[in-house]
Amino acid sequence: MPEPTEARKALHELIDLLREVDERYLSPEWLIQGPQDTAEGMRAVMHALQGGLQGWFETDAEHPQFRRIVAPWRKFTGDNADAIYYDAPVRGDRRYRVRGRMDDACYVSLTIEAGSRDGRMGGRTDGVINDTQFDVDAEGRFEIQLGGPAQPRNWIALPPDASRVTTRHYYEEETAAAADPNRHPALAIEVLDAVGPPTPPNDENMAAGLRRVANFVRARTLEMPPPGKREQPAFVSTTPNQFPAPCPPAGLGLAALDASYSMAPYVLAPGQALVVTGRWPPCRCANVDLWNRFQQTFDYANRQVTLNRKQTRLEADGSFRIVIAHEDPGVPNWLDTEGRPFGMVFWRFFLPEGPIETPRAELMTLEQLRAR
Repeated sequence: MPEPTEARKALHELIDLLREVDERYLSPEWLIQGPQDTAEGMRAVMHALQGGLQGWFETDAEHPQFRRIVAPWRKFTGDNADAIYYDAPVRGDRRYRVRGRMDDACYVSLTIEAGSRDGRMGGRTDGVINDTQFDVDAEGRFEIQLGGPAQPRNWIALPPDASRVTTRHYYEEETAAAADPNRHPALAIEVLDAVGPPTPPNDENMAAGLRRVANFVRARTLEMPPPGKREQPAFVSTTPNQFPAPCPPAGLGLAALDASYSMAPYVLAPGQALVVTGRWPPCRCANVDLWNRFQQTFDYANRQVTLNRKQTRLEADGSFRIVIAHEDPGVPNWLDTEGRPFGMVFWRFFLPEGPIETPRAELMTLEQLRAR
């Protein structure tokens, strides 16, 4: 028999959690029906496990490193085809320096997540600093201090329960920036306080790391209420094919405080199309993404499942008409559902300069659309 250790106990807890996720989360209890739902749910669980292992198994706020959060092969918690996200652990009683570069992004920000030190979902977004609030040199480089005494510029406060700093680089290009291997924001973070070297691996810290991974997975599966049983923020509609007025997220964890969002489910039968009309507002950047029920984008690396302003063909009056359909309708601005009868449509608008027109959706047949 192998020697019992706390790390082995934690590993067995993680294995038991995955078994429970399989038996409950990937079951009718969470409205999973049939092999296709199960397969997609299994993929979401494996992506969450990958995210937990990368971001939380070995993490140390006294020796932080920026790591990419989501990618085409690792999707959870509402990823985005036009953005590259990184995060790093922080503590509210430390001071840090962050260095990076704009990398030709149209919007860059840092947000502070609070209350998620053990791998669970962030309780809130505590603050944001974007590129209108910090200095960028001629080569696109910037430097920002986190925590410590207040500074007039290039500084953001850390609350006592600060747990992560998240970076956002948003792009508006003809292809999905998140799938571009040449994008390198060159981010680095260092502690400004005196700290010693990290503790070598031992039974205690390996057990703690495995439990953080389990918390990360649990928070994104069993601790997410089943569909229809969760309270939704104001920007989320539960009515299919009907968008709510875009609005800020009001401190919601993992959200950008200087953005406005709107989200609604789509439901489409074969031969139907959802025609969405509206106008892109004056803002720093904006886009629309198709997600599955697990808040994962569809395959933006190989299909047109998202649109930003640069990718959108406008009408003569400056408005847009976007068509969500299972097959190519033969008109501009088609968003490919990949044949999925159900999904989510998520809109983002960063630094809007005024009111945002709510997108309007009309359900019709492909024949009716083509006849127009």
